[in-house]
Amino acid sequence: MQTSFHPILPTRRHTLRWLGAGLGSTLLGACGGGAVLVWGDSPVEAASNPFPVDMQPAVKVAVTIVASGLSRPWALVFLPDGRMLVTERTGALRIVSLDGKASAPILGVPGVDARGQGGLLDVALDPDFVGNRRIYLSYAEAEAGRNGTAVARGVLSADGTRLSDVQVIFRQSPKIDSTAHFGSRLVFAPDGTLFITLGDRYSQRDAAQDLSNTLGKVVRIRADGSVPKDNPFVGRTGAMPEIWSHGHRNVQGAAIHPVTGELWTSEHGPQGGDEVNIDRAGRNYGWPRISYGCEYGAPVGKCPPVGGATSAPGMEQPVTHWVPTSIAPCGMAFYTGALFPQWRGSLFVGALAGQALWRLQLDGEKVVAREALFADLGERIRDVRQAPDGSIYLVTDGAAGRILRVQPAT
Repeated sequence: MQTSFHPILPTRRHTLRWLGAGLGSTLLGACGGGAVLVWGDSPVEAASNPFPVDMQPAVKVAVTIVASGLSRPWALVFLPDGRMLVTERTGALRIVSLDGKASAPILGVPGVDARGQGGLLDVALDPDFVGNRRIYLSYAEAEAGRNGTAVARGVLSADGTRLSDVQVIFRQSPKIDSTAHFGSRLVFAPDGTLFITLGDRYSQRDAAQDLSNTLGKVVRIRADGSVPKDNPFVGRTGAMPEIWSHGHRNVQGAAIHPVTGELWTSEHGPQGGDEVNIDRAGRNYGWPRISYGCEYGAPVGKCPPVGGATSAPGMEQPVTHWVPTSIAPCGMAFYTGALFPQWRGSLFVGALAGQALWRLQLDGEKVVAREALFADLGERIRDVRQAPDGSIYLVTDGAAGRILRVQPAT
């Protein structure tokens, strides 16, 4: 049965303060909580916030509901004609038009294990989609009572109703009996290689430091699944050659910096300690040897960090982190459009538990200010994307998830 969608509803208008200007701003969305529409000035962090907040002239925005009634939507990507491919974690891939109409589920999508945090997760277009109509899907794949993150590619039919020539090009190893921490963001690099973010599967945290598996890693492959010869661990005994970086807990946000071409990621900490990182070849990001978060159930703000330290030789420090509570970051996008000139260069990160859209202001690789936007939506922000026209689209997580459009108020 086709999911029902509502047409675009009357616009809600909001006045948001913005942090600085120019190519040094970053917007981060909160995944896990609820997205909130802000009236008047946007909320800022508590007094414990280590970052200054430079309140500049207000930005007036309007938020409209493009579509609703989606079943646990996880990601969207814009097709060349402006329509959207949208994944539902429960297993359906749909095309959603700009007026909110959704297609029936596209045929040929691989079966998924939709228990817990699993299911059909990210979607990406081939860099040559116009020529080959190839798309890529990440999902939780079950096998003999265990599961793991897998990536498949297939060719989308001209009428958008089915996938053909579906091939699995990557499988996380080993499969684990767990329903958590699949990671699963897909990002193509400027050179055409594909980054895949992979969680530690929750019960296997120590495996994130072991190069003989792909748990708690970011991997880099070619579009056909083969391994690039310049990957950092190619030729190292005992290391899987597809690994790009290690020491990750659960990376659910990833984007390519529009100027440097480098991969930026956001990942979930335990209780506190969510991070944004610049993800570089061969680097160790510390989990679970170092962390800014502590074990679940420990007194918030009064507990030792997981691993007993927040830093160690040979392990990377995050660009920014959240303590003492988690925002559960999910989805990430640098803003390069013209509709919001004050936000050009900003990075958006969705937040689930945080129920806000975070904006970070950068000076090069340094975070100099950050703020939470849309904290009154009351919905978990699962994904954030820039549309071709420069507006910002948010995907809210829930049994009746929505797609929201942020644009300048008129």
